[in-house]
Amino acid sequence: MTTEDPTAKIPTEDRAERAQRLARDGAQAMADHVAQIKAVDERTVRLRALRLAKEAEEAALAPPPAPAKPKRKRTVKA
Repeated sequence: MTTEDPTAKIPTEDRAERAQRLARDGAQAMADHVAQIKAVDERTVRLRALRLAKEAEEAALAPPPAPAKPKRKRTVKA
């Protein structure tokens, strides 16, 4: 049994094509990743604006809060 390096059998052209394919796939994966991050950021901005508008509307419709009762001081018995 001989143990040969499997990469030694791959011709130089095949290695170059493989390297180009890997570079192309990597670039596509990075572009997809960046697009997903951008989409999440855009949704976050949109949802934050909707939430703030809803909170402002609710605050405008709600009656003003009642004044807080003053706390009674405890007396310590000796």
